Amino acid sequence: MSSLGGSQFKQEGPARGRPRSEAVERAIVEGVVKLLEEGVPLAELSIERIARTAGVGKATIYRRWSGKEELFVDVVRTAEPPDPELPGVSMRDDLVALLEQLRRRGLMTRSSALLHNVHAQMKSSPKIWAAYENAVIGPRRRLGREVLRRGQENGELRTDVDIEVLHDIIVGPMLVRAVMRPDAELPDGLAEQIVDTLLEGVRPVSSPPA
Repeated sequence: MSSLGGSQFKQEGPARGRPRSEAVERAIVEGVVKLLEEGVPLAELSIERIARTAGVGKATIYRRWSGKEELFVDVVRTAEPPDPELPGVSMRDDLVALLEQLRRRGLMTRSSALLHNVHAQMKSSPKIWAAYENAVIGPRRRLGREVLRRGQENGELRTDVDIEVLHDIIVGPMLVRAVMRPDAELPDGLAEQIVDTLLEGVRPVSSPPA
């Protein structure tokens, strides 16, 4: 059985049709995983084929997902580390939590041939990648920017710093190691090292004593 089997499935927006059944959803997601493990490309995975593999009707899938793209996003999301619960104590600690999730996601992608393959295929499908961007990447970016805005409001971050640019500067080093340099190490403590190194230059400067 795939390691995705025990995951919980989340969907934003109002529920469609009958009440959700976690067992049914698990069977559908595992059906997709089974087909992917057999080497079936994403482009050849039809809702009809997924339904047949999962032992459900096509209508059962459409009651839970609007289409193949949304279903694939949930499949990938269940294989990734869950989004972190932010400590909410300081901007620094929240940023470390966000980067740690990216580090663990990078480690999982490297260790899972299936996840690595699916990510590669998703990028070649504009519709699926757009769905992933909208449902996963976009909300994560908004959360990171919100942490930085709170840092400015709390006096932890200079108010003249561009939030958009700083977010990319903070996230960039981890993404480079996790995505663009598969040979680079992702050691414990890397999230803290990146955040602490960068924050040294963007903290407000205390006025010298008179």
